[in-house]
Amino acid sequence: MKTRCSWVNDDPMMKCYHDTEWGVPVHDDRKLFEFLILEGAQAGLSWKSILSRRENYKKAFDNFEPQIVANYNESKLKELKEDRGIIRNKLKIKSAVTNALAVLDIQEEFGSLDTYLWQFVGRVTIQNHWKNVNELPATTIESENMSRDLKKRGFKFVGPTICYSFMQAVGMVNDHTVDCFRYKDL
Repeated sequence: MKTRCSWVNDDPMMKCYHDTEWGVPVHDDRKLFEFLILEGAQAGLSWKSILSRRENYKKAFDNFEPQIVANYNESKLKELKEDRGIIRNKLKIKSAVTNALAVLDIQEEFGSLDTYLWQFVGRVTIQNHWKNVNELPATTIESENMSRDLKKRGFKFVGPTICYSFMQAVGMVNDHTVDCFRYKDL
């Protein structure tokens, strides 16, 4: 029997996500953009509600290719607002396009989204040592700095809490509790 972080329930989808993805360092621009969009979509909702729609999001948002999403027109936005497979919040949907355009600008300036985002943690995973999930912060100075800079660059749905969740998901911080079997792996 594996010991997991206490936020993981018996749901096979959540177990799989925890065991194979959460906290694993991501350096692929498309995947980083995917997590930015999904974390923004999650605002005010549970991660499970987004994770259960992830495949629908991949289809609806052209596998999160920033170059494609940046060119969505009003017709495509209308189609997305009617798509029952995703969260149909018009501001969240529109933010994907806004954020895709900003990603393209970042790639032009920094060479990659990866180079830009990982600078906020000094390009290495922050290794935390939490004994239980109640110790995990909602924000950190790093997530506040990331949020502030992303907003300055025009991003939407990137508050400090969303940025910290993003940092956890893409392995910028290791927030597995010390008793979790994934803690030492990462």
